[in-house]
Amino acid sequence: GMAKKRSVFACTECGAQQPRSLGRCPDCGGWDCLVEEAALGPGTQKAQALGESNKPQSLGEIEVNGQPRLATEISELDRVLGGGAVPGSVMLLGGEPGVGKSTLSLQVAARVQQAGRRVLYVSGEESPAQIRLRADRLEAVPSGIRLLAETGVEAIVGHWTELAPDLVLVDSIQTMHCERVESAPGSVAQVRESAAMLAAAARRSGAALVLVGHVTKDGSLAGPRVLEHLVDVVLAFEGDRDHAFRLLRALKNRFGSTQEVGVFRMDAEGLAGVENPSEHFLAERSKGSPGSCIVPLLEGTRPMLVEVQALVANAAYGMPRRTCMGFEDGRVALLLAVLDRRSEVDVAARDVFVNVAGGVRVVEPS
Repeated sequence: GMAKKRSVFACTECGAQQPRSLGRCPDCGGWDCLVEEAALGPGTQKAQALGESNKPQSLGEIEVNGQPRLATEISELDRVLGGGAVPGSVMLLGGEPGVGKSTLSLQVAARVQQAGRRVLYVSGEESPAQIRLRADRLEAVPSGIRLLAETGVEAIVGHWTELAPDLVLVDSIQTMHCERVESAPGSVAQVRESAAMLAAAARRSGAALVLVGHVTKDGSLAGPRVLEHLVDVVLAFEGDRDHAFRLLRALKNRFGSTQEVGVFRMDAEGLAGVENPSEHFLAERSKGSPGSCIVPLLEGTRPMLVEVQALVANAAYGMPRRTCMGFEDGRVALLLAVLDRRSEVDVAARDVFVNVAGGVRVVEPS
């Protein structure tokens, strides 16, 4: 009879493969995150191209000046990357839909092209006409950017070899597929193999590669989690569609610190870097209003002033509510417990609302 096709179950959270379907992933502990996909034949699993073989060196003789960087010409992004993109490296730019990943990618493409380097912008999300409309809204778009509307990785690598660009942007990795993987675009296997093939092309050609990846609120999308070990830099673009303010953090950076934070404001012309975020956060603050105080935070090496607002109200019924926005629930609960124990204030029976103005998330403990 027919040879039975082997299939494996891959975790959308961590990418680990299991021989059978389980309710819970044994590797990362996630629930309901295993999806079936066809097993790859032997040999295709390792898609990384091996570079020239290296010889052992004595540690003292190794030069530390690092590789020359490709500046993205966007100061807030260069700050987070540690001075620009490293040629031959792979960066993953992740964030929720609508946060501005495509806008940032297009702006990077424009600036790098203006600086006289060659750029290839691959879009599997939007048609060339849509991108042109998006580009027309930005300040200045060099017409020299090469735009490719394509989702087949083999075809992309072909054009890449022909154009020999310095920078390649792929928007988004979830729309890509390669022929040797049978599962649908967006599946764990497709995302992983497509990224591996593109990464191998970047290392061969010495071009810097940016992969855009969508993350949903619960992180349920196959992709960014699976790719973290495959890429050199993981950038998280955070922010609220309702606020103009965006934060760019490096969650992983093989070539620099993960402490620096880039700050952007979304306006009609696209994303603008914000040199002094405090100004921006405190702009709408009314002076002397009760329940509001200014808190200095350290985001990476940048001090920032933000406004924290708190309201304590009589609980209308039964269980008092604790509502926190931009602030950790556990920390608020702890502070309230201490207040309740050590002060005359009775907070146990009252509703408490805590909000950080401007859509900022406070992570720092001070």
